[in-house]
Amino acid sequence: MTAGPTQVRENVRLERSKEFTNPDIDPKFFDFYKETCELLSKAMHTDTKAFILGGEGILGLEAACASLTEEGDRVLVIDNGIFGKGFADFVSMYGGEPVLFSSDYRNPVNVDELRDFLLKDSDFKYATVVHCDTPSGVMNDVESISKLFDEFGILTVCDSVAGMFGEPLDVSNSKIDILCGGSQKALSAPPGLTMVWVSDRAFEAMQNRKTPIKAFYANLLFIKDYYENQWFPYTMPASDIMGLRVAIDNYLEDADFQNRHKQLAKATRAAVEKAGLKLYLESGYSNNVTVIEIPEGITEDEILSRLRDEFGILISGCFDVLKGKVVRIGHMGENANKEDLAQTLEALQKVLEASGIKLTCNMRDEFLLAC
Repeated sequence: MTAGPTQVRENVRLERSKEFTNPDIDPKFFDFYKETCELLSKAMHTDTKAFILGGEGILGLEAACASLTEEGDRVLVIDNGIFGKGFADFVSMYGGEPVLFSSDYRNPVNVDELRDFLLKDSDFKYATVVHCDTPSGVMNDVESISKLFDEFGILTVCDSVAGMFGEPLDVSNSKIDILCGGSQKALSAPPGLTMVWVSDRAFEAMQNRKTPIKAFYANLLFIKDYYENQWFPYTMPASDIMGLRVAIDNYLEDADFQNRHKQLAKATRAAVEKAGLKLYLESGYSNNVTVIEIPEGITEDEILSRLRDEFGILISGCFDVLKGKVVRIGHMGENANKEDLAQTLEALQKVLEASGIKLTCNMRDEFLLAC
């Protein structure tokens, strides 16, 4: 029940075990890859082309920055979370100058305040923003933010690794130029694949660079014309993509997917708060993850180890500035089911009460009542 990777359904696991062809030379694999990418675009309600990269979700973030950034480029980094701020490292790595727009980690970005900032300084090649910043769980209105950037002629790179599918995101109603996702979150495929959706104007910006892209594996131009050229820049992980295809089908066949995520998240938060525990966020709650402040009298390590050893349940701690301050329950993808969440809350209550922390209700019962 972590904030990712999530549980994997049996049909996805079985698909990955099947015999596969040589993805470097078999024309049928190029067709299969293309069809899978088209399904990804359908799932995100967009005509923007999707691509699958052989690497965990972070690869997409780095590839976007590597492919767009030239020496001295000013890049606006929206910093209202750990992953949001982390984009600055990729920008710097490829010679850019990151400029941070920093705001409270407990709330979404205020679009009006961002507009005021841009009215004073909008000289940026592109901007980065995170849809759901998993360490805190904060959700940003990336559709509105990307439209605002577009007004100022700024390209948008959006990390939706922990947001997409569990959260509504209509890419066709946004101005997102590079959208990054990962296989191991709400889609509930194993970790190891990045999905990116790249707009024509983002590719145009890459092609109009004055200097070559300083990367190979993270060079998005190398994947752009894979089908026309019948060539991939590296051997594609065929079994992983076969599993991903089934995970996409699972999502597309589940008409209640996002509503279930919303209802279970709401019920989880209600149970946690009624028990007297404190949510980390003040607003901008996610459908995919609930972040709870650790009460006095117990540590992060004690909570995680006792849940694991005594109950066989994994939840997430945190890192960076939130290390030791919060724990996170993931309810995305295959984790988004009533039975597992009820069991997790029941076990968490037992761990806390065994350390002398008094709760004001039965979290399992309150959760089930709220569902």
